[in-house]
Amino acid sequence: MDGKVKEQKRHQQKHSGPKAERKKLKKQEGSTEEDGRKRNPKAFSVQSAVRMAKTFHRSQDIKTKKHHIPHVDRTPLEPPPIVIVVVGPPKVGKSTLIRCLIKNFTRQKLGDICGPVTIVSGKKRRLTFMECNNDINTMIDLAKVADLVLMLIDASFGFEMETFEFLNICQVHGFPRIMGVLTHLDSFKNNKTLRKTKKNLKHRFWTEVYQGAKLFYLSGMVYGEYQIQEVKNLGRFISVMKFRPLVWQTSHPYVLVDRMEDLTDPERVRTDPKCDRTVSLYGYLRGTHLKNKGQVHIPGVGDFQVADVNFLPDPCALPEAQKKRALNEKERLLYAPMAGVGGVVYDKDAVYIDLPASHVNQQQEEVRPTTELVQSLIDTHATLDAKMAASKVSLFSGSATLDSTDVGEHSGEEGPREECVWDPNTQRKRRKVVFTEKEEEDVSGSSDDDEDGDVDSEDGDQEEQEEDEDEDNLSTFLKDARAESDETEKTVTDAPPAKKQKVEGGKKRGEESAEVPAFADSEDDLEMSEEESEEEGENVRAGDSGHCSEEDEEESGDDDDGEEEEDDKEESEDESMEEDDAAGATMKKQTASESEEEEEEQGGLRWKEGLQQKASEAFLRQQKAAPNLRKLVYGSVVEADDSDDEEQELGGLFRVSRPQNSKKSQANGVDSSRFDPDASHNWDLEEMLNSIRDCFVTGKWEEDQDAATLLKEDEELYGDFEDLETGKVHKGQTGEQDQAENSENDEDDADDDDNESLVKVDDDEVQKKKRLEKKQRLKERFNAEYDDEDATYFDDLKEEMQKQAELNRAEFADVDDETRVQYEGFRPGMYVRLEISSLPCEFVTNFDPHYPIILGGLGASEGNVGYLQMRLKKHRWYHRILKTRDPLILSLGWRRFQTIPLYHIEDHNGRHRLLKYTPQHMHCGASIWGPVTPQGTGFLAVQSVAGTKANFRIAATGVILDLDKSVTIVKKLKLIGYPYKIFKNTSFIKGMFNTVLEVAKFEGASVRTVSGVRGQIKKALSTPPGAYRATFEDRLLMSDVVFLRSWYPVSVPQLYNPVTSLLLPAGQKDSWAGMRTLGQLKHDLGIRNKPNTDSLYKPVVRAPRHFNRLHIPKELQKALPFKSKPKQQQPKGKTPRDLQRPSVIREPHEKKVAALLLALSTVHNHKRKKAHTAQHAKHKEFLQQKEKLEEAKLKRQKEARKKLYRIQGQVDQKKSRSSLKGAPQDD
Repeated sequence: MDGKVKEQKRHQQKHSGPKAERKKLKKQEGSTEEDGRKRNPKAFSVQSAVRMAKTFHRSQDIKTKKHHIPHVDRTPLEPPPIVIVVVGPPKVGKSTLIRCLIKNFTRQKLGDICGPVTIVSGKKRRLTFMECNNDINTMIDLAKVADLVLMLIDASFGFEMETFEFLNICQVHGFPRIMGVLTHLDSFKNNKTLRKTKKNLKHRFWTEVYQGAKLFYLSGMVYGEYQIQEVKNLGRFISVMKFRPLVWQTSHPYVLVDRMEDLTDPERVRTDPKCDRTVSLYGYLRGTHLKNKGQVHIPGVGDFQVADVNFLPDPCALPEAQKKRALNEKERLLYAPMAGVGGVVYDKDAVYIDLPASHVNQQQEEVRPTTELVQSLIDTHATLDAKMAASKVSLFSGSATLDSTDVGEHSGEEGPREECVWDPNTQRKRRKVVFTEKEEEDVSGSSDDDEDGDVDSEDGDQEEQEEDEDEDNLSTFLKDARAESDETEKTVTDAPPAKKQKVEGGKKRGEESAEVPAFADSEDDLEMSEEESEEEGENVRAGDSGHCSEEDEEESGDDDDGEEEEDDKEESEDESMEEDDAAGATMKKQTASESEEEEEEQGGLRWKEGLQQKASEAFLRQQKAAPNLRKLVYGSVVEADDSDDEEQELGGLFRVSRPQNSKKSQANGVDSSRFDPDASHNWDLEEMLNSIRDCFVTGKWEEDQDAATLLKEDEELYGDFEDLETGKVHKGQTGEQDQAENSENDEDDADDDDNESLVKVDDDEVQKKKRLEKKQRLKERFNAEYDDEDATYFDDLKEEMQKQAELNRAEFADVDDETRVQYEGFRPGMYVRLEISSLPCEFVTNFDPHYPIILGGLGASEGNVGYLQMRLKKHRWYHRILKTRDPLILSLGWRRFQTIPLYHIEDHNGRHRLLKYTPQHMHCGASIWGPVTPQGTGFLAVQSVAGTKANFRIAATGVILDLDKSVTIVKKLKLIGYPYKIFKNTSFIKGMFNTVLEVAKFEGASVRTVSGVRGQIKKALSTPPGAYRATFEDRLLMSDVVFLRSWYPVSVPQLYNPVTSLLLPAGQKDSWAGMRTLGQLKHDLGIRNKPNTDSLYKPVVRAPRHFNRLHIPKELQKALPFKSKPKQQQPKGKTPRDLQRPSVIREPHEKKVAALLLALSTVHNHKRKKAHTAQHAKHKEFLQQKEKLEEAKLKRQKEARKKLYRIQGQVDQKKSRSSLKGAPQDD
């Protein structure tokens, strides 16, 4: 053995022979199950019909359990953010978990969690986090709008009452998805205790929610935050979770407000601080469509009419919806106005805008428009009146600015004049432009603005600015030639030294841009700087004369920002031009670093630099100046993107800038009459040729763009038609027969062509094959329609719902939002602004962002108030029973209100009998006066929302049954009377009624005595008033009490008191107190009830009853036997004195003897008792010993019997073995 492992011989698979043939045949025939059924059909037959039925039923049960009632999918294409409510007792880690989740999704930290926080968690999902405090009002409101509940549980303490209260609230108002999160697990030092606690909490949580509910464990904290991996796992589950639509949410529109603004006139607020306010509320619309001018309810405030509704651009849009990804990822991914994210903090009476220092002094970053606007507001030093007085207007580019006083005086004023000035620095003459005094003031005032406007572009693009300056110097003479017609333009642009001065000034501004902030003093100055920059751009480019479109006019008048925002595609196309410009740019950098003297020497010869590049640019510019045919024909060019620009307006104030609008020309633009030569396209390369190969007729077209396909579709669509010029009639496809013939002919033609080019096939075979294929297709279509055995009613219902959902989406798919809103209202997912007038002033002054504001839309009749019939059950954990007419706070629909319920129960005869208290562990009816709510809506009841109670706070739960007053509640009334005359079975009763009329109303009513004798009222008596005659089953006694049981209708008290908790001051919003119960009033006022004396318990004193002697008649006594006859015993009288025994008085000696005998007998008795006790103890000990001996004896006997039986068994076994024939014998 040399260490090598011997290889096993590989299996050689046979490719021929009987075995291989069988395998091939088996593969061709298909499944082995069919072979088995053919070979042994009995094995596959039904063995037990009962077992098969059970199996079938079980499989059907499992399949049916998975079915849900299908709903029409009404979710919009851009659904609103998912509302995630974080619930838990105080100090359990709610804010920390929200911060960690926000950091997980957006990579940024958030300080105080105020109000809703909306983030983008994925391509098609957004999340809104809301923290729920310990106030039961907040818990009730957020349970109605939550899509997902993160329920935090302190594992070191266990379940707290707030957790169970919120679970019961969710069960009533539609159960959202719930995920448990265990915190404070790092407080467990012992792993065994930790595992046991986790298991107990998990199973208790499953009992409350459902078996298998997800429970997350946050094991500990690192630097004040939960561990990253655990938070990431929780975030993944949230990101992929699916939600079941809840009935109330999908049938009502609602908005979770994330921003609030007071629009009331400040002067009105100053004069009357208590006046009603006009407030605009912002948020994402959820649920169903919202109509304008509708009625909404704000929980904690009341019902209001919506004054106006508008939809705004999405402040936290999905990534797909953005045309251009923002540079600042933080603002794109996080939207929380109440928490101060985005630099805006909303206070109750002001709006604070945070301006970080990094944005003010930034040098390499782009200046944000919002920061620029804020800086201009901060730097404003003059009032609006002063600005209006100092404002000036320039009618034409380059013309003098006009003041309000110069409108009539300077209408025919000349342009700026020229003056030659010797410049001692450059040692040469320079042509200075001389303006009027007002123009000098204007220019001096706006020079700073020009510098500010030039710094608006990024400092990293200085090379492009310098290239533009080169172009300005190169094309000076062309501009001189084109601008002769305009004297104003000539004086500004035709002097090269003046242009050099501008270049030098531009350099100096570029050097100073790091120190000067790029903001203007006011908005007016900003506009002035923009106008002057447009003037400079107009002077630089060639004259208009109808050679460019309006787009190009606007774009050429922009600053260098347009060049900064050019696409990468344009940069790749202009690579050759940039390479030519690179040499000039590097040369300019070198000259900029030299001293001023060298600049002066080279300034006069700079026009000679890069002549080849200048000539090529001049040629390109001339080519671009081709006449704009659309402008020459139509006079004005209508922009195609106006609607898009209008849609991109932000609140009617700002407009979103689009990168594609700043392009010089677009290849697929509306006006393609001008040729834009691309120097970067090398048409000698094969790649460039392939890129346009499909643009020609011979190229490969898509199926929906192929000419043959389109013609065929037109023929099928339009059918027969007549050519009016030639008179030829073209026949279309009519009827199924013609259609089949045409299809056969077309297919035959195609086959003939193929046969000519490839292989000749017999025509009859082809025709036969085509007919068979056609028959097969028809049969398959017939089977698909009629033989669909697998389809069930559930599948058909789902398919119908799917079709309805597709129809709903396709109805308004191609309509713009403005038109859709007029037809269907504001759809869910829109970010809307609702303006509500006449809100109480306390809502604004006591605004607290930690409490949610919900706008719940109301249906057509849900704004009315009426009688409601409900089914109610006292919660089994509530420690007290509920009393009729005690005020109760209900959460019904969107509302929280206080009302007075009447509890009743329905008897077997349909009577609704009033109950004084709610029954234990049983449902009862309840009638209230409250807002009309659809039937089947759940509600819950609490007795108080003020503070936190030590016990469970939810008093009762139930559901709405009816909405009318058809149910009459009655209570029992017993009328009592007393008999004053008795005639056998007839009696006269008094004291029950007061008048004859009352008796007449109750004639024929049944009465009863306390002893159980039943009777009936017959007729009223004349005297005394109210007395009547009644008949009974038996004769009454004068001591009997007669009562009549009647039913009295009870009216429901009309109390509807909304809970206005949001109007309370901050810090007191959980202390709302409405009407108090009767017991609370008596307790608070110190009133003690005087009890009814008849209701008090008194000791029962019964007088002894004396019974008469039994009288037996003389005849009966004679017939009785002797022992039963009454004996004639004489009563014993007093014993005569002579028969009385005299009392014996002993002598002293006799007394001593009697005492001695008593003592001796006492001693004897004591000795005898003592001996008896000793004898008894001795006998007891003897019995114990005897019992022990008996047990030992029985044990010995048992062992002996066992031994005997064992020996006997062995002997019998030997005998039985020896007696068997052929059995082996053991020695």
